[in-house]
Amino acid sequence: MIKTLLSQVKEFKRASILTPVFMILEVLLETMIPLVMASIIDNGVEKGDMGHIFRMGAVMAVLALLGLLTGILGGTFGARASTGFARNLRKAMFDNIQTFSFSNIDKFSTAGLITRLTTDVTNIQNAYQMLLRMFTRAPASLICAMTMAFLVNAKLASIYLIAVIFLSAVLMYIMSHATRYFKQVFSKYDDLNASVQENITGIRVVKAFVREDYETTKFQAACGKLYEMFIRAEKLVVMNMPVMQFTVYSCILGISWLGAKMIVGSSLTTGELMSLLAYCMNILSSLMMLSMIFVMVTMSTASAERIAEVLNEKADLTDPENPVMEVPDGSIDFDHVNFSYKKNSQEHVLKDINLHIHSGETIGIIGGTGSAKSSLVNLISRLYDVTDGSVKVGGIDVRKYQMEALRNQVSVVLQKNVLFSGTILDNLRWGNKEASEEECIRACQLACADEFIEKMPDKYHTYIEQGGSNVSGGQKQRLCIARALLKKPKVLVLDDSTSAVDTATDAKIRRAFAQEIPDTTKLIIAQRISSVQNADRIIVMENGEIDGFGTHEELLASNAIYQEVYQSQMEGGGDFDEHMAGGEKS
Repeated sequence: MIKTLLSQVKEFKRASILTPVFMILEVLLETMIPLVMASIIDNGVEKGDMGHIFRMGAVMAVLALLGLLTGILGGTFGARASTGFARNLRKAMFDNIQTFSFSNIDKFSTAGLITRLTTDVTNIQNAYQMLLRMFTRAPASLICAMTMAFLVNAKLASIYLIAVIFLSAVLMYIMSHATRYFKQVFSKYDDLNASVQENITGIRVVKAFVREDYETTKFQAACGKLYEMFIRAEKLVVMNMPVMQFTVYSCILGISWLGAKMIVGSSLTTGELMSLLAYCMNILSSLMMLSMIFVMVTMSTASAERIAEVLNEKADLTDPENPVMEVPDGSIDFDHVNFSYKKNSQEHVLKDINLHIHSGETIGIIGGTGSAKSSLVNLISRLYDVTDGSVKVGGIDVRKYQMEALRNQVSVVLQKNVLFSGTILDNLRWGNKEASEEECIRACQLACADEFIEKMPDKYHTYIEQGGSNVSGGQKQRLCIARALLKKPKVLVLDDSTSAVDTATDAKIRRAFAQEIPDTTKLIIAQRISSVQNADRIIVMENGEIDGFGTHEELLASNAIYQEVYQSQMEGGGDFDEHMAGGEKS
């Protein structure tokens, strides 16, 4: 874990090294000041030597200024190193997340990834800065002050040794018990972020169903759990300060009492006692710093583990050593394919799929919810890998392609349409960043999106809000289809992508596809038979298996499920899910 995190320090190694160097220099300079002060009292004040007082006062001022300078430099380099480290961690996590397959992303919740990129990294940043500065300064100050104290008077300095042992034991107890609670705290942060994200994303639904009170209660429950866990952890952590204060004042009282007796017995000078008290404060402030570090490290350990999980996660899907870079054509073959989302699952989502689709064909896919239509098409662009068998595009196993080359030729309009904040042109150019405005307009004409775009005040420069909240569901679907067409793919997959479009517009889009992109293989998942009946062939899916595969006429003559759905829809009976064979839904 530590190795994984420290590998992200990168170009900030120099700042990370200079920070403790300057902190040690600051400690050395501060350690010399009590000695100079003792000399002023013993050789200047008590002997009435003003010259000595002025000389030593000047030395003390120089030491203080140099200490200030080294402290500033240490703080500057520490801030640069810690913020740079945090930046690199976020970038490394984000870059690695971009390589994840769908199965990798399924392991982490969206809210959990957001927490790791924000709260967890901030904790690591603070801990790293504290380690560079305080973890160097505190032990150095402790060692130097203890050494000087023993050189001044070993008998009195032994009080510090007892204090250090006592506080170390207390700190170890606090740290060991608090770590367990802090690990649980950050899992509760995930729940809190999930509640906020879900509420904001679905705010229109929340208001439409007047569920504000329910969402507020759910959020308060998440906050309450987080509060409870923090209270448990903080109850242990707050013990640190009272114990520290008790030890500090006990040491001061002990040194003052024993020191006064030794001064009376002429075995200790006043200046030496003053220097010992100064070293007492140095030692105990160092211990306080160490306790703060231990608390911060305790809190950040859980964050470090969560960040390391993301950084160490390896993508399930990778390019082969010598990948194929060109997709010859749009032919698709499924050869005895079994597929399940969980690697060791005995239940397959897709079962023994055998399909042979010619390049340029239009294939309709129809089936009820849960019949694995989307799972089938996800394998074509290698969003998942098959469990058994093989999927070929252009006669070549998809696992032999470079994934970017494959996905540029297999364009998918997913069931859940997503638009990003930016203009309509910005969103369209996700399909082809080099596309001209004329090419974007042509793609929108094919997708029948130009009809509503031309009515907008800024036309293709109209700004789309985050998630496409300022366009309707049907408009969003047509923009996503246009975006996919700009890739000029050899295979186009429409995963129920015209469900929010009226029947007339749906028919226009299908006619445009037939006329304008005849060489592109088109797979159209739909609930309406009218959307697929003119396809070259139609796949009927049921419970992850192919129940029928043929033309509209062939299925109407031989497939019971297709017959029943056709009759129900022709009579105005609704969509596929309401009319499964035998009255069942899958």
